[in-house]
Amino acid sequence: MCGIAGLLSTDGRPLPGPAVLDAMCAAILHRGPDDQGLFVRPWAQIGMRRLSIIDVAGGHQPIGNETGSVQVVFNGEIYNFRELRAELEALGHRFTTRSDTECIVHAWEEYGTDCFARLRGMFAIAIIDQDRQELILARDRIGKKPLYYGEVAPGVLAFGSEIKCLLQVPGARSEIAGDAVHDFFTFGYVPAPGSILQGIGKLPPAHWLRLDGRGRLTGRLPEPVRYDRVAFEPKHGERGGSLTDQLEARLDDAVKVRLVSDVPFGAFLSGGLDSSVVCALMARHLTRPLKTFTIGFADAAFNEMPDARRVSAFLGTEHHELVVTPGAAELLEDLSWYFDEPFGDSSAIPTYLVSRLAAGEVRMVLSGDGGDELFAGYTRYRQYRTLMRLRGLSLGLAPGLLDLAARGLAAPLGPRLARIAARLRLPFPDAYLTGVALANGDDLRLLFGAQAPRDPYARLRPYFGRDDIASPMERILAGDMASYLVDDILTKVDRASMANSLEARAPLLDQELISFVARLPFDQKLRGGEAKYLFRQVARRLLPAEVLDKRKQGFAIPLAGWFRGELRPLLEDTLGSQSFRERGLFDLQGVKRLINEHLSGQRDRGELLWMLVSFELWARRFTGAGMARPPCSSPRTRQPVPGAVA
Repeated sequence: MCGIAGLLSTDGRPLPGPAVLDAMCAAILHRGPDDQGLFVRPWAQIGMRRLSIIDVAGGHQPIGNETGSVQVVFNGEIYNFRELRAELEALGHRFTTRSDTECIVHAWEEYGTDCFARLRGMFAIAIIDQDRQELILARDRIGKKPLYYGEVAPGVLAFGSEIKCLLQVPGARSEIAGDAVHDFFTFGYVPAPGSILQGIGKLPPAHWLRLDGRGRLTGRLPEPVRYDRVAFEPKHGERGGSLTDQLEARLDDAVKVRLVSDVPFGAFLSGGLDSSVVCALMARHLTRPLKTFTIGFADAAFNEMPDARRVSAFLGTEHHELVVTPGAAELLEDLSWYFDEPFGDSSAIPTYLVSRLAAGEVRMVLSGDGGDELFAGYTRYRQYRTLMRLRGLSLGLAPGLLDLAARGLAAPLGPRLARIAARLRLPFPDAYLTGVALANGDDLRLLFGAQAPRDPYARLRPYFGRDDIASPMERILAGDMASYLVDDILTKVDRASMANSLEARAPLLDQELISFVARLPFDQKLRGGEAKYLFRQVARRLLPAEVLDKRKQGFAIPLAGWFRGELRPLLEDTLGSQSFRERGLFDLQGVKRLINEHLSGQRDRGELLWMLVSFELWARRFTGAGMARPPCSSPRTRQPVPGAVA
């Protein structure tokens, strides 16, 4: 695990000296505090910061082939590297290390761009092929590892694991992309392939990009090429116990291959179904107690610590806990540095803190991320299915009937029925997206006034339009995997763990497992009112009943109460500041109304206010003179978190 960075001349002029690449790597020191390596040529440069997990002594990067003509830097882990190595050695390739990175070098020599489809794992890769004078960038199928790129200065294309790498290039500008701001306030994140800054994009998951290094990229950059797509058809024909056995075997294998590590490791344990299953499967393969880590809150409605304790006691883990209070919000300024883009998911704070807690004991953890998207676990899937059934059963009359009923009912029921009626009138996928967006049209008009977007779902709508998937419900799963999972969930876990120099692995997002689950009949995912149906059948073999039957609980923080209490000064100071007023992005009267509605208890505006505060703190870091300021302490020497109690 590490961070990567690099440069390419797009017009044939020599690149700046290695000091720039060194500065790019220094900006992501937290991603790899153990080692640094650079490879510099006049037309291309690549560098890395390394967090040593496999082949600690011999895995220095960049790694080259026998002649040095191919050089690779790589962020991630390849779980089938041993099998791939044996295959390549049989074809005559010679290896000098035990690292998974060297497999990429020889796989590129042997298979070219077809090599990426052979890699089982998470990765962001940069390859310099000197014979072809090309730079190749590639990203894993699901998008666990980030990769930004853009022509940030005349004649200079830069890439890196984080935006801050690219901003180290002389002449690089941090100009906010207006459309991306609208996307952020609609969904809480900036969807790929764009970013919050003009001229910088994200390489989409399951894509590679070939860049000619002979100075012929003075026009538009080439389009990335997709190398894989999750197939939802044809469906498996088996039913019952056979499918349960197959799923258990695949889950067990996905966990087992991720236990390969030359450093201590553990697991995040929230007490929910996904992380509990992962921990149970890990415990099968370990000879000593598993180290588990969880975060809780004093507010019982948000606190899963008792659930995690029960699972820990059942599995016999060595358990570690931390309680989060509003004082932890002081971390927001640091988080704005690590996340690179404004990020509206408030669970970034507990995710960061549980990563810090784990980093005090281990170097790598397994998590339960991905289970909700893969097995239809979110409540919103059941709600949307109910909505569509209502539309069908009423022969299209439901919107009018609900509007009629809403007129005669007081809040909150009347307005709620009116919102349901409005959703029923929308086409697919807008009827779904309006239910998961963090801001609706009225909210956006409050925030932006006359500059509010006319089509707030334009950026995400294409992800939900796959015509090779028969079921609208599974088009939603595919769309969420390509958008929300990548740009919210996986971004959060990557930035929060890497900020603490901790590697996080997600076995539920193993490509072999995804390929199997995607082709399950939908009623094996959501059956009646039971989400994750087949997954639960496996869980019943591994866990006590109270874990299976507990109410689903998110990982968010109690924003509503915090903003009306301990965080009120932060809210009012940040959104009342001169810098916020002078940005010219927001309707200040609309923002004032949001604040007043929330503080008076009239409406819960916690999410929108959190996004506004997060955006302003990010803008202070990444625009103007504040851009280059990193947090004041390194990941391994930090003091205890304000408001966090072990």
